[in-house]
Amino acid sequence: MTITSDKVWTRTLAALTVGAAAVVLSGCSLLGNVTNTPIDVDPSDGTDTDVFTIKVGDCLNDGTATGEVSTVPTIDCAEPHDSEAYASIMIPDGDYPGEDAVLDQANTDCEAEFAGYVGIAYEESTLGYAYYYPTEESWASGDREILCLVYDPAGQVEGSLAGTAR
Repeated sequence: MTITSDKVWTRTLAALTVGAAAVVLSGCSLLGNVTNTPIDVDPSDGTDTDVFTIKVGDCLNDGTATGEVSTVPTIDCAEPHDSEAYASIMIPDGDYPGEDAVLDQANTDCEAEFAGYVGIAYEESTLGYAYYYPTEESWASGDREILCLVYDPAGQVEGSLAGTAR
């Protein structure tokens, strides 16, 4: 899969969806690979966490996530992990702007926030980014968040990527 940016996600993590949890949660799906298949999570890879509760600074082992998800493994950043949440962008209330508009905003805002967290501009970095974003279904439940994730295309990292200037 590829992210709509200059860099290719060499693992299966691309852009995941984050939204507000609802009793009848339809789940979240990967950008470019939308299905109704839940993921299988190895508990040794972290603690299953509701995708709607991930916050900036959380580290994730979600590189094998495919299809719709409602939980992803979070793990202590000192342990090997696939990605790290680095920015939360809130889309203003109103009608759902459409997936293309949400993805455009996610790319623009995640790239703009990258240097503030990593310590180097995205264009100069060896790291990539992906994001969770609201779908039309999660929007109806109040979801307005784009959650930006930083990752190393070479594989898992140990420790936070905050301020690493890589």
